[in-house]
Amino acid sequence: MKIKKNLNNEVKKRRTFAIISHPDAGKTTITEQFLLAGNVIRTAGTVKGKKTGKFAQSDWMEIEKKRGISVTSTVLEFNYCGCKINLLDTPGHEDFSEDTYRTLSAVDSAVMVIDAAKGIEAQTKKLFKVTKERGIPLFTFINKLDREGKEPMDLVDEIENTLGIEGYPMNWPIGMGKNFRGIYNITKNRLELNLPQNKIEMVPLTKAKNDQRFKEAIYQEAFADVSLLKEAGNKFDSAKVAVGEQTPIFFGSALTNFGVKTFLDEFIQLAPSPSVHQDLAKQNIDPNDSEFSAFVFKIQANMNPHHRDRIAFIRICSGEFTKGIEVKNERSGKFLKLNSSTINQTGSNDQVEAAIAGDIIGLFDNGNYQIGDTIHTGKKELVYPPLPTFTPELFCRVRAKNVMKQKSYHKGVNQLVSEGSVQLFKEVSTGDYILGAVGQLQFEVFTFRMINEYNSEVELIPMGKRIARWLDGSKAEEYDSSSRNLLVQDIHNDYLFLFENNFALSWYQDKHPKIKLIKKL
Repeated sequence: MKIKKNLNNEVKKRRTFAIISHPDAGKTTITEQFLLAGNVIRTAGTVKGKKTGKFAQSDWMEIEKKRGISVTSTVLEFNYCGCKINLLDTPGHEDFSEDTYRTLSAVDSAVMVIDAAKGIEAQTKKLFKVTKERGIPLFTFINKLDREGKEPMDLVDEIENTLGIEGYPMNWPIGMGKNFRGIYNITKNRLELNLPQNKIEMVPLTKAKNDQRFKEAIYQEAFADVSLLKEAGNKFDSAKVAVGEQTPIFFGSALTNFGVKTFLDEFIQLAPSPSVHQDLAKQNIDPNDSEFSAFVFKIQANMNPHHRDRIAFIRICSGEFTKGIEVKNERSGKFLKLNSSTINQTGSNDQVEAAIAGDIIGLFDNGNYQIGDTIHTGKKELVYPPLPTFTPELFCRVRAKNVMKQKSYHKGVNQLVSEGSVQLFKEVSTGDYILGAVGQLQFEVFTFRMINEYNSEVELIPMGKRIARWLDGSKAEEYDSSSRNLLVQDIHNDYLFLFENNFALSWYQDKHPKIKLIKKL
């Protein structure tokens, strides 16, 4: 891929977004329909089609195929109607929310998928809060209209009342479940009818009003609802959409691929192209700046198990990447030549010759990068804001079952920890390894990947819930340590306590009032 001379025009064609949802809302299915629309794949898989051997294209990891869930963010790209789409499919399970939070720092907008039968669910609320805090433009796709669900008007009210954001329906469903006839496309003033064998009939509203087919009650009800929305509903406001205060709402069925193309067509018109990023010094970094800059928001090991690769995914914020470009890693001070990079197209990792602001690419990594690193070509110091790191709540000791495989054990632990889904600590008094995680499923994924990707069977000894607090100090010998307040070090050699419970934390604070204890997110 060669980038044209007019960088500004190319940047305007970029649409970089994440898909967020509660588990089982249909997020991965709609991702596949996007890829189908972009002619990247010929047929969409389904995470539930295990007996047929078909799996979601974005679920590349072996455990995702076995469990039928997404456990890591996936970066996919395709071209659609003159736009370059960078799509980040995120895990819906709350145990992997940290990965999703970091991914949301690398996008310009987000698509929220909601199950029409369940409405707003717990994880949806958590992820919405992140998009709200960042002012990310949010687009809503209410899914599973092919099944019976809540009344459409109730779903719009729920979005507004539960999330505190204005909703503006761009289309309206005509029936649902077995009686799902299609959608009333409000912006295009037409009916889009769901016909057998995945066919769609477009009927202009002027023609529909004189057609006897649409005198049926189910159509008349949809007409009445839309009339009410136009009279009493919110008015579309592009300025509010741009700052995440209003969400355009679309209805459809990802499973039957109805309404997805309608959504995608509107999305590329309304979603923003890459905009200005601010660095830690509050400098505005324009995407059209000639100097290349980017930050690492994700590290993934073993996307290709045959090569045992390690890829650092970067969001390009300004300028143009070309193969062989030399950049500075601001954290380490090292200068690195970027000779090998990749994009992920449904499991086929193609080499990247060039990329620009808004693009997501993967750099093959030998341990030079960490999550949050800033890389750039400019002479001036440039550091993008740090990415969120959660304080783990669950802990366990970890050791190799086979002492003869220490090399593969340590390699596996270090590589998986670098991805950020689990955190590694070392007990100061014994040197034992301790893993920390936000949720139990992260430990299960860690164990599975250690045996399947590194041929290292591990033993996890649960420690239960602990309260982690970092110490605002440097010398470990200054602090008391016991089983109730276990002193450990993180991978940056910073000291912290793992307190047994809130009582132990309060007792320690009362005993050592001068010691400042710090909590992360």
